[in-house]
Amino acid sequence: MEMMSLKNELAGNAYPGRGIIIGKSVDGKHAVTAYFIMGRSENSRNRVFVEDGEGIRTQAFDPSKLTDPSLIIYAPVRVLGNKTIVTNGDQTDTIYELMDKQQTFEQALRTREFEPDAPNYTPRISGIMHIDNGNFNYAMSILKSNNGNPDACNRYTFAYENPVAGEAHFIHTYMGDGNPLPSFEGEPTLVGIDGDIDSFTNLVWENLNEDNKVSLFVRYIDIATGKYETRIVNKNV
Repeated sequence: MEMMSLKNELAGNAYPGRGIIIGKSVDGKHAVTAYFIMGRSENSRNRVFVEDGEGIRTQAFDPSKLTDPSLIIYAPVRVLGNKTIVTNGDQTDTIYELMDKQQTFEQALRTREFEPDAPNYTPRISGIMHIDNGNFNYAMSILKSNNGNPDACNRYTFAYENPVAGEAHFIHTYMGDGNPLPSFEGEPTLVGIDGDIDSFTNLVWENLNEDNKVSLFVRYIDIATGKYETRIVNKNV
């Protein structure tokens, strides 16, 4: 698979929707993840990320303008022991709760489908990072309608063992803007990853569409110790 420029992938898509990036820093010392949200409606844009324990949650920036919390208020990131869960919806909680009961990432997601937001049927995208005794691996998942047909759910899981330093995978909900919005297609995109947490955060944020971007979460986890640094950027401040 050809490695793509993350900068170009972001800048070249006015509306990727929500996106997850997971990989390993170029120095090989950190597991890296980023999660961003975008919005076209006032309801979707009226959000911020806030810290919640070891994870984050979304909340309304102006509660008086919140019209429908069902698909926009959730915990995108939760930590279960040595596992970090990152998703674009309340399936974060499903994965957390069922993995805590010894089910697998895939088993947990078998209980969920794409979002019920016809006619888009937004895919549910999820990622899980596992760090243990200096080893790091991760997996990504997408649950999507069958080419816009809500009667069938297509389920894809991609697992990455021994990630290579300087490489990451990027999955997002939409191929671009449209009506209905076209769901992501294919494997997660292989992208290069470089720099420290601040330069990486700036690269992602600065290349998201200015009108549509809402919030960004970035975390660098030390693979040797499990300690992490987090950055949160909100357009609404």
